[in-house]
Amino acid sequence: MHFFYADESGCTGADLADEGQPIFVMGGFSVRDGGWNATQAALSRIVSDYFKGGVPTGFELHATELLARRGTGHFAGHALDGRLQLARDVLGLLVDRSHDVHLFAIDKKRMAASACNAPVSYDSQVPYLVAFDYLITYINDQVKNHLGQSARGMVILDEKGQFASGIEAVTRARRFEGPAAHRIKWIVEFSYPVDSRKNPMVQVSDLIVLCSRRFLEVDGGYRNEWPPEVKRFYAECYAIIHDRIRRKQLVERSGRGMESLNTHLTAVRAQPAGRWKVRYGID
Repeated sequence: MHFFYADESGCTGADLADEGQPIFVMGGFSVRDGGWNATQAALSRIVSDYFKGGVPTGFELHATELLARRGTGHFAGHALDGRLQLARDVLGLLVDRSHDVHLFAIDKKRMAASACNAPVSYDSQVPYLVAFDYLITYINDQVKNHLGQSARGMVILDEKGQFASGIEAVTRARRFEGPAAHRIKWIVEFSYPVDSRKNPMVQVSDLIVLCSRRFLEVDGGYRNEWPPEVKRFYAECYAIIHDRIRRKQLVERSGRGMESLNTHLTAVRAQPAGRWKVRYGID
């Protein structure tokens, strides 16, 4: 069994005109059942080392607190350099433990300008539902084609009550509706953590999507006022994340009427411009 954790950043519901959050990202990373304990132990060591063995009671890793300009929550008053290194170390787990990343990013302005008439079970102008549906396609493809014949996947989401009915509609449609050949078969379950904020893998996914969103906002020209060193930091983080995405090209949906959805996904997808690592001085 492979667990695919997912969180989101930049969620403004159906509002595509929020200038403060122009990019939406949904995604996270995957963990095979046999490797969960080792990854959890490695994450605990990183956090313990950061706090020099004195991890605060009830500590949870919140990306927005960690990367706030002056630090908030358990990171209030902590030096910026140390917090940035902690972010790098946590993302470094993706490399050290060979975890794959899955994510889909949406430029909301592009979405507002794009239309889709595919026969889908959701509003194709709502970033959360579009990204969730795409990640189902992506994850099913990864399990089916890259993880072995006996592999199966479970998607574990950060609970988002406002989209509960939409999530149910998407999962029901992808499992049971339409031609059998196009239904999801390699994802066996969709689940919410008992307490997503206390789930360490959701917390790592939170850092993945926040860093991805901020970099894509930088590269998309939405954060020109940010200092070069801030832009460089998020480019470094995104480089770690991007390198762990197994398939960079869009996984297209097959079936009647899905050409419109594939065109829509291509139009709204936020990606860095060509040779972006060179532009940010990343090897």
